[in-house]
Amino acid sequence: MLLDENLPRKLRRDLPEFMVRTVQEDDWTSYANGQLLGRAQDSFDVLLTADRRLQFQQNLARYSIGVVVILTVSLRYRTIRLSIEQIRAALAAVAPGELLQVQVPTEQL
Repeated sequence: MLLDENLPRKLRRDLPEFMVRTVQEDDWTSYANGQLLGRAQDSFDVLLTADRRLQFQQNLARYSIGVVVILTVSLRYRTIRLSIEQIRAALAAVAPGELLQVQVPTEQL
């Protein structure tokens, strides 16, 4: 699984059942979404991101990687972590070329 640069890196420790790499570790921080998906699909099954626009900017069916988007008003680790079970379930369920969303409820903030 590839963890996008817009999410806290600490999140990886809450996902021990997944092999997690970060966009920063692979030095892909300067790539636009299409370039990132194109590169990532060769090495990863899933991209975990908070980029809501991705589904509108890219034809995800073209890629052999699934995308899980975390929908939240706060990108703080402790906020996102409150929905870790839903994130795990989405990561396990997403298919190549598919996008799943995980909503972090605002009442948890």
